Amino acid sequence: MMETVKLNNGMDMPILGYGVYLVKPEECERCVLDAISVGYRLIDTAQAYYNEEGVGNAVAKCGVPRNELFLTTKVWITNAGEEKAARSIDESLRKLRTDHIDLLLIHQPFSDYTGTWRAMEKAVREGKVRAIGLSNFYPDRFVDMAEYAEIKPAVNQLKTNVFSQQWDAEAEMKSYGTHIMAWGPLAQGDSELESNPVMKALSEKYGKTPQQVALRYLIQRDIIAIPKSTHIERMKQNLDVFDFMLTQEEMESIRPLDKPQDFRWSHRNPELVKFLWNYDKQFNPSHPK
Repeated sequence: MMETVKLNNGMDMPILGYGVYLVKPEECERCVLDAISVGYRLIDTAQAYYNEEGVGNAVAKCGVPRNELFLTTKVWITNAGEEKAARSIDESLRKLRTDHIDLLLIHQPFSDYTGTWRAMEKAVREGKVRAIGLSNFYPDRFVDMAEYAEIKPAVNQLKTNVFSQQWDAEAEMKSYGTHIMAWGPLAQGDSELESNPVMKALSEKYGKTPQQVALRYLIQRDIIAIPKSTHIERMKQNLDVFDFMLTQEEMESIRPLDKPQDFRWSHRNPELVKFLWNYDKQFNPSHPK
């Protein structure tokens, strides 16, 4: 049985979902159908993944009632601002083939994100969106946004895993009832996840993979995780984490694995900001080159 977390607006959200970042548009429908068939009910996509249509096709074909699925998507930088964001929300609804988005996030903390938030709050009032939140907002920008917001962010999606544990972010988010939603929950394939002695020992003790232990660690911190895989066996494996529990001591033994962030991938790095601003030009299949 899938565990859920209660969001700050009273909604229940599955604590484990399927993420489609870097799933090719032509593969996305098949992957999401596989994920739903093995038990996932939370599907996480974004305008900038260019595969919302694949998710929408799978949702239409899967045979699971829409009210049993939880769809998340995100507004991209180039759609920022109240009017553009509003149009992009309607476009996402069309591509996802649904009359509502369960959770809508601002994807990056750049451009006119306060205007985007106003459009998202309006979409909630109109019934197009059930919950709204942020993604990649560091504690300072998160607090700025949460203080500005009429509807407080339900989640903040951050790179969160055993090597990037987000304790500072969690501390700031708590007073707003905002949950961490982890992208990169398996450390983006970092080989150290398998070789680390702490993770290896826990893996052997519980008869689970280090990846399953890593997901269990997040779940026990009440963090929503969205691992991605294009292989159905791995999808099943990532879901098979509800039949064991780490002790408090074991949870504490993982805490020292946290590392300082690599500045190259920090949202405070001007070069990364420029890269994200130009992302659409480089990666959008329909963008005129």
